[in-house]
Amino acid sequence: MIESLKSGLWLTEARLRTYPILLLAMFGFAFILLVATAQDGHDRFGRPLGPDFSEIWAAGQEVREGQPARAYDTKAHTAKQAELFGPSPDFYLWSYPPYFLGVAGLLACFPYLLALLIWQATTLSFYLAAIWAILKPTGIAWRQAFIPALAFPAVFVNVTHGHNGFLTAALLTGGLLNLKARPWLAGILFAGLAYKPQFAMLVPIALLAGGYWRCIASGVVTLSLLTLATLAAFGPDVWTSFFAGLPLTKTVVLEQGGVGFEKMQSLFAAARLLGASIGEAYLLQSLLLLALIVALAWLWRSGADARLKGAALLAGTLLAPPYVLDYDMVLLGPALALAVSYGCEKGFHPFEKTLFASIWISPLLARPLATAAHVPIGALMMALFFFAVLHRAWSHAAYATEPALTTHHTSPC
Repeated sequence: MIESLKSGLWLTEARLRTYPILLLAMFGFAFILLVATAQDGHDRFGRPLGPDFSEIWAAGQEVREGQPARAYDTKAHTAKQAELFGPSPDFYLWSYPPYFLGVAGLLACFPYLLALLIWQATTLSFYLAAIWAILKPTGIAWRQAFIPALAFPAVFVNVTHGHNGFLTAALLTGGLLNLKARPWLAGILFAGLAYKPQFAMLVPIALLAGGYWRCIASGVVTLSLLTLATLAAFGPDVWTSFFAGLPLTKTVVLEQGGVGFEKMQSLFAAARLLGASIGEAYLLQSLLLLALIVALAWLWRSGADARLKGAALLAGTLLAPPYVLDYDMVLLGPALALAVSYGCEKGFHPFEKTLFASIWISPLLARPLATAAHVPIGALMMALFFFAVLHRAWSHAAYATEPALTTHHTSPC
C-alpha cells in the first residue's frame, strides 16, 4: 500500500481516465438538478443562480444608471440587489476596485441569465486555453487534458457560484506563458489582476527577482492607463468610495468571517476556525507571507525550470492573502498542469503523483470538512504543493539555462 502511494502506481491509466469522467458526470448531474429546480432564475434557497455574479450584474446596472459609486454604498447596493432579484437570505458586498466596474457595466447590457452564461462560458474558455497551452507540448491528447481540467472540483464550485476564478487563473497563467516571448503582453495580463489585487501580491516579487524589466514596465504603463480610464469614465468619487468601504470589508467579511471561515481557504481563516484570535491569525498569515516572499525571490532568481517557477507562483498566490475562497482554488488547475508537465519530462519524486492527485481533489473536500469537522485542509494542501514544487526546484537549481514555458516537447507521461 505505502509503496503504491510512494511510486504512484495506484494511478493507473484506467483510473486516470475513468475517475475524472465519473466526477464530471456527477458535477453535470448536480448542475442540471440545480437549474431544473430553480424558479424564476432563483435556486431553492431563494438566491439568484450564480449568486456571486448577481453583485457584479447589480453593480453593472448602477454603472449604466450613471451612479457607479453606489456600488460601494452598502445600503444602496443592497437595495439595488433587492430591487433586481428580490429579498435574499445572503448579503453580497461589492469590494472590487473600480477597474472591474467597466466589465460589470458591459455584462449588465444583457439580461441576467444571458450575462451569467456569457461570463462563465468566456472565462472558462480562457481557463481551458491556458491549461491546453501548458499540456499540449507534452504530446498529451486533448481529451486527456480537458476532461481532468473540467472535472477539477474548483471548476464546479466556481461555475455554481458564478464567480471569477477562471479569469484570475487565465490572467496569471497567460502572463506566465508569455513572459519570455512576449513580455509586453505578459505585463498587460498581470496588470489585469488589479481587479482582484490580493492575487497580484507576489507577482512583483517574482518579476523583480527574475529581472523581467520589460514586463514590469508594460505592467506599470497598463495599470496607469487603466487607472486613468476609470477616472475618466467614473470620476474620482468611485475611488474615494472604494477606499472608504475597505474597513467594512476587512472587519465584517475577513475578521468576523462574514462569508464563513469554512469557505475561506487561507491560513488566517484556518487559524480563526480553530479558535485563534484576530491578532494571532494575522501574525501567522504575516509569517507565511514573509516565507513566501523569501522562497519565491530565491526561486525566481535561480536557474530552476520555468514551469516550477510558475507553479510555485500560482500556489503562492493562493497562500499569500488572508482572504481566499474555495472557488479561487481554480488557480491550482494550471499550477498542477505545470507541475505535471515538468514531472512527465523529468520524472516524479516519491509520493508526488499521490500528492498531486490529493491536491486535485482537495477543493471538493475543503469546505465540507471545515464545516462538518472544523478541519481546514485547504491551506494545508496548498502549502504542501508549494513545498513540493520548491523541493523540486531546489534539486534542479544548478541548471544554468531556463527553458521557456511553451517550448517543451516530450512524450506523454
